[in-house]
Amino acid sequence: MSTVTQRLAELGIELPAVVPPVAAYVPAVIEGPLVFTSGQLPMVSGALPASGKVGDGHGLVPADDAKEYARICALNALAAAASVLGNIDRVTRVVKVTGFVASDPSFTGQPGVINGASEVLGEIFGEEGRHARSAVGVAVLPLDSPVEVEVILAFE
Repeated sequence: MSTVTQRLAELGIELPAVVPPVAAYVPAVIEGPLVFTSGQLPMVSGALPASGKVGDGHGLVPADDAKEYARICALNALAAAASVLGNIDRVTRVVKVTGFVASDPSFTGQPGVINGASEVLGEIFGEEGRHARSAVGVAVLPLDSPVEVEVILAFE
């Protein structure tokens, strides 16, 4: 059986550096056999790739772009988890994903956006990447991010 690190390499995925907190919290916490990550924004090299509401209109973040940002959020969450575990290979299962989408009032495609996070976790962890999930539309997110994702992971 391959390790998580090996699977990431096979997929050509490199976990990013841990995103520094933008307020009074830590990126991840261990409690019992679980790691809880804080909500992760789609930060790339210290900046958001886009901002604003997700929807189907002029001036809105397209759902396909937001789906990619949700993927980035999930990878940032794995980096946060690895930072407290010492090694991402200790993760044995993705337990829960909660995704928030800053949504235009008429947008109802939140599940499709958060699929970006769910799909990459499935690619990395296989069957152990199948998880419970919530996809929630919200009025606004920190820093005007279009998406935010938090995860709960089991580990040994």
